[in-house]
Amino acid sequence: MRKWGAVITLFYALVVLLLVVPGAIWIAQGEMLFVYRQYITWFPIVIVIAGQALLLFLSVDTSFQRLKPRAHILLSCAVAGTLWALLSGAAIFAVGVGIYGDRFGGKFLDEYALHCWGALWAVWLVVFYAYFRNSSATITRVTSWLLKGSVLELLIAVPAHVAARRRHDCSAPAVTSFGIATGIAIMLLCFGPSVLLLYKKRMNEYVKTKAATR
Repeated sequence: MRKWGAVITLFYALVVLLLVVPGAIWIAQGEMLFVYRQYITWFPIVIVIAGQALLLFLSVDTSFQRLKPRAHILLSCAVAGTLWALLSGAAIFAVGVGIYGDRFGGKFLDEYALHCWGALWAVWLVVFYAYFRNSSATITRVTSWLLKGSVLELLIAVPAHVAARRRHDCSAPAVTSFGIATGIAIMLLCFGPSVLLLYKKRMNEYVKTKAATR
């Protein structure tokens, strides 16, 4: 199971690096090498890839859950809060540039983006911890929430991108394309843990059936 988790994480990293990010750069009409050279580009890339790996291995390795349930739940909530902060932050920025254009994209993003994401992460961490602390199916519900959130975020980012492009804004399309890339990346992220959890469930059922027939 751990090997499958590593394979899925590697495949997801390649999809993000070779398809999702270049696709976002293309719709924003940016320069590929210039964007990849910017250190800020690698923050969301590292976050989503690390989130995929953590959710996969948390869903596979539950042997330590009985010994450290609070640490296990808090780590899951921290990962979920980080990914939801990306989604909700991207949605807020997309709405902002969709309405105000480059004025929002310049001033707000330069001065308040990191503060906004930090506040969103803290809020979502508390929300997920309060909701999941007595739950035994944390990863399943987290991936379900993330999938729904990514669909909602795309429903916001895509129209905002169309509006920004029609106004011929300069920096706004880069913000909305980031929102589109974030929504797609986290939507794809959800399928890894979901598939592995389904496989694990079928294996457990097979083991139980095998034991019952003896």
